[in-house]
Amino acid sequence: MGGAVETMMTVGHNEGGQAALETLIIGTSPATQRLREMIRRVARSNASVMLCGPSGSGKELVARAIHDEGVRSGKPFAAINCGAIPGELIESELFGHEKGSFTGATARRLGHFEASEGGTVFLDEIGDMRFDMQVKLLRVLEDRTIVRVGSSDVRHVDVRVISATHQDLDAAIAEGKFREDLFFRLGVVVLQVPSLASRVEDIPALIRHFQRKMPGEAKCRFDDEAMMLLMQHRWPGNVRELRNFVERASVLHGGETLGAHDVAMLLNPTAALAPARAVPSSPAPVQAGGEEFITAAAPHAKTPAPGRPIDLKREIETIELEQIHVALDLADGIISEAARLLTLKRTTLIEKMRKYGVQQAA
Repeated sequence: MGGAVETMMTVGHNEGGQAALETLIIGTSPATQRLREMIRRVARSNASVMLCGPSGSGKELVARAIHDEGVRSGKPFAAINCGAIPGELIESELFGHEKGSFTGATARRLGHFEASEGGTVFLDEIGDMRFDMQVKLLRVLEDRTIVRVGSSDVRHVDVRVISATHQDLDAAIAEGKFREDLFFRLGVVVLQVPSLASRVEDIPALIRHFQRKMPGEAKCRFDDEAMMLLMQHRWPGNVRELRNFVERASVLHGGETLGAHDVAMLLNPTAALAPARAVPSSPAPVQAGGEEFITAAAPHAKTPAPGRPIDLKREIETIELEQIHVALDLADGIISEAARLLTLKRTTLIEKMRKYGVQQAA
């Protein structure tokens, strides 16, 4: 992404920093170029930054770029997913604890804020943070002090805080789930991270980037129709989904040149596992590389035959299981992330995974 360069630095360092930024934030689309420029501007200060954008769009990578391009680049960078840490442990993770402060606290432990002294703490999915923890985080931002769990000693810390969320925090504030004063402290600068669908011109470069460390025999090539299909896909999982797609293609088709049909099957991996569906006798024309092609590769709804009922419950469960697998794939197995993609509560998804026996797969 971009880095701001102090005017006192040499031109050579500036060019090196720009090259590093171009390597970290891949692409030449207008959206990507604007993002790099914003990173360069933001990195010049120590202001708190809030990154907004859809899941899988690379918000942690943007946070890392801001850190690397700023004056704190030589100091620690800690990334914490607030949605992946159990609520009862988040305070200890951030601020540390003293020995014996709770069951299992067998030794003193430094939290991420102390361990990242002089550097940057990135709080991902800040919208999932408990309300009582929001109050304590606000104190850190205002006073630059923390108190370890089980201690009364106030400790000063010097860290830059970058946060991220894919949620609508305005709605959360209106519902009383997120503190407005914390929002303003976290979002001194608010930076929008674009979705992959808004910068599809970067897909070829991103594919080359993901294949860079692969052996030659594992790399796939894509013909023109295949690439057109990739650029017309909606990419609900954003860059994370594209990365998984490239890995899946290398495993199944390493060294091959893929066409539109191969890409359509790779984009919808569960379709190949679903039972064959009846095909209408007069199907609508399918355009190679178009949205219709993707639809044709997906399972179709079963049409009841005269006098033969359909087990609707079983059909719904089949679709539900397929979507759970897709979401877990897009989320790299992170249950909280998959639950967000499915617009389910984390506990609800866990219950459904147990129902279908996919706990280990996650």
